[in-house]
Amino acid sequence: MADLSTTTKYPPQPQLKPRSLGERLLKQWDIQLMVWPGILLILVFAYFPMYGVLTGFMNYKLHTGANIFANEWVGLKHIKMFYEAPEFGRVLRNTMVISLLKLAIGFPAPVILALMLNEVRNMAFKRTVQTVTYLPHFLSWVVVANLVISLLSVDNGSINILLMKLGLIAEPVNFLSMSEYFWGILVSSNVWKEIGFASIVYLAAIASIDPHQYEAAQIDGASRLQQIRYITFPSIIPIVTIFLILAIGQLLNAGFEDILLLANNPALRNVSDVVDVYVYRIGLQNYRYSYATAIGLFKALISVGLLVMANYAARRSGNSLW
Repeated sequence: MADLSTTTKYPPQPQLKPRSLGERLLKQWDIQLMVWPGILLILVFAYFPMYGVLTGFMNYKLHTGANIFANEWVGLKHIKMFYEAPEFGRVLRNTMVISLLKLAIGFPAPVILALMLNEVRNMAFKRTVQTVTYLPHFLSWVVVANLVISLLSVDNGSINILLMKLGLIAEPVNFLSMSEYFWGILVSSNVWKEIGFASIVYLAAIASIDPHQYEAAQIDGASRLQQIRYITFPSIIPIVTIFLILAIGQLLNAGFEDILLLANNPALRNVSDVVDVYVYRIGLQNYRYSYATAIGLFKALISVGLLVMANYAARRSGNSLW
């Protein structure tokens, strides 16, 4: 019997010379041709202008133009001014409340819609609902805001007419001038506009679930609700977690266009003044560019911190961005 302890010696294999970066790029020229326009777009419009953030630490004067280093350095003066401003508490409160309402109502809404559409067996009805819910996403906020204003109008507004017909109110109510209704109107408008488009990702995740899991559950006697609970929802948890992390990172982005268009009435400023609207009104309209830049940088740093903390908390479940 041959000695198994002996090993056969093979001749050394030639070492392949690693390709240079230029050779790899040349081999992937078709892929690079698709990637580089996007990269250049991000560089030109997102990264190159970032040197302008320095104006947040200066007393920027408009006549200096692009030569921002000709301005006086003031350090954290503008961030301190924002912190000491009498509007700071109101702006921060409105930003957090509106963001949390949008997160609490607007985030689970597309998940629920996707779960419901997945249970529809009539394909014609399903496609109709999908189309109707997708369309508002492609409408400008100018169109959506005017639609909301028309529906809530005191003069021939559909909502007021309906409520009066039902006997719930005796006379028309000017909803868009009453602060107690503004948050509800704003959040419901955002949900109506984005619920269908946001559900696309979740529908795609549900479609990728192995149908054999449902067949096995049916054999075991599981009801439709049990299948949703134990198969569908756990299968889309990774996607839900990733989108939740991103949503938490955007908590200080309470909105801009929607609030600016729906809160034209100064009576609503107490509940509609968020960071972005405040920056636009105080910083840009009053030509306080350094002040506006400092507030924007302050908001961005907090958003990054929220994103990191949310990702760290989600990492324990094994579903995180990094």
